[in-house]
Amino acid sequence: MSDQTLLVRNATLLATMDAQRREIAGGSVFIRGPRIEAVGPAHELPQTADEVIDAADHVVFPGLVNTHHHMYQTLTRVLRPAQDNELFGWLSALYPVWAGLTPEMIRVSTQIAMAELLLSGCTTSSDHLYIYPNGCRLDDSIEAAEEIGMRFHAARGAMSVGRSQGGLPPDSVVEDEAAILRDTQRLIERWHDPAPLAMRRIVVAPCSPFSVSRDLMRESAAMARHFGVHLHTHLAENDFDIAYTREKFGCTPAEYAEQLGWLGADVWHAHCVKLDEAGIRMFAATGTGVSHCPGSNMRLASGIAPIRAMRDAGVPVSLAVDGSASNDSGHMLGEARLALLLQRVAHGPVKGPAAMTAREVLEIATLGGARVLGRSDIGALSPGRAADLAMVRLDQIGLAGAGHDPLAALFFCHVPQVSHSVVNGRVLVRDGQLTTVELPRLIERQRRLAGALAA
Repeated sequence: MSDQTLLVRNATLLATMDAQRREIAGGSVFIRGPRIEAVGPAHELPQTADEVIDAADHVVFPGLVNTHHHMYQTLTRVLRPAQDNELFGWLSALYPVWAGLTPEMIRVSTQIAMAELLLSGCTTSSDHLYIYPNGCRLDDSIEAAEEIGMRFHAARGAMSVGRSQGGLPPDSVVEDEAAILRDTQRLIERWHDPAPLAMRRIVVAPCSPFSVSRDLMRESAAMARHFGVHLHTHLAENDFDIAYTREKFGCTPAEYAEQLGWLGADVWHAHCVKLDEAGIRMFAATGTGVSHCPGSNMRLASGIAPIRAMRDAGVPVSLAVDGSASNDSGHMLGEARLALLLQRVAHGPVKGPAAMTAREVLEIATLGGARVLGRSDIGALSPGRAADLAMVRLDQIGLAGAGHDPLAALFFCHVPQVSHSVVNGRVLVRDGQLTTVELPRLIERQRRLAGALAA
C-alpha cells in the first residue's frame, strides 16, 4: 500500500467530530496512504508532504456519509407523470419506465449520482438497487464506483411480489426469490470486503413490505448474518405504507421487522417517517438504525420523521438523500440543511428539547452514518481513521458575513459545493473539479440515456 503523504494545512476551521468534538482554528490534517496520521493545530504537524493543500479560508470537515440512495433514479428526475404523486402513485408511474433500464444506464447514473455526492461533501455512500431488467446487475454499480473512487456500500435490493400476488410493482419487474438469494450470495462472495478501510461492502436489501414476501425477508436476514453483512430496507415511509402493512400482515411496521428478524445493530431502515413510540423504543433497545431522508419525505408529502424523539431515545440516526427521482437532488450539504430546518418546523423552540443544531446535524451526517453502516473507521478526522474529508471555501457570496461561525454557516446559509474532497487519501475533487471522471462528457451521456429511457 502506498505511503504517499498528503497535508491539508491551516484551515480557517477544522471540524474533527472526534471524541472531544474539537474545532481547531488554523488546523491541519496529515495523511499517509489511506489513513489519517495526525490532526491538530498547523504548527504542531509536519509542514511538508508529497502533496500539500492550502486550506486557508476554508472549513474542513469529515466526509459525509449517505446511507440511502437509488442512484439509477438520476435518469428519471422530474418526469411529469410522477411529479405530483405520493409514494405509491409515484412508484406506479415510474416502474414501467425503469423497466427499460440497461447496464450502461446503471453505470452512468451511478457515476452521475456519485459525482453529485462528492461535489457536496459526501465521501461514503450506500445505494439500494432493487430493479434488474435487461441484464442489469449490481456489479454494474460496483464497477462504476471503483472507477470514480467513492467508498461504497452496495445494497442488493430485490422485488419478488408483483401485483398479481398483492404487491405494488408490476409482475414484469419482480424476480424469483431463489434467484435473488443465489445472486445475493454471489455478490457477497465476489465483492464484500470486511476489512478496516474497505472501499466496498455488500448489503442484503429486499426492497419493502409491499414488494417482497415475509419468507424472503427471513431468509435474507439469515443469509446476512451467516456472512456477517448488514441488512437494509424501506419501512414506515407514509400512511399508505402503514395501512398496507396492517392490512396484509396485521401488525405495525416495527412489529413486522421484529417478527422477521429485522431488528439489531446490523440493520438499518430507510425513512421511518411513521414509526410510532413503541417502534422507536424497539429500535433504541436493539440498536436498529434509521436513514433520515428529509428531502424525499417532503417531495412525496410523506411527513416529517420524528428524528428528535429517535435521537432522544437512543436510536442510531443517519442522513440520506434517497433517490434522485423523489428528491430530486443528491446534494448532501443541502440534505443536512433540510434536516436541520425541518425538525425546527416540526418540533418547536430552538432552545427547548426539540431543537436541532448545526453541530447535531453534522454529527448525524458523519458519525451517525458511520454507526448505521457498522463502521468505526470513518465519520471523524482522527488518527487511524480513513482519510475522508471535504473542504468548503468561505469567500463565497452566500457565506459573506458568517465568519463568526463558519461551521454553522454550511447549514444555515446558501448550500455550497466543495472545493476539495478526499477519499481514502486520494483527492477526488480538486478546486471544484472531479479528478477521476470527465464530468461534461459524463453529463452528456446521462442526458442521452435519460432521453432514451423516458421515450
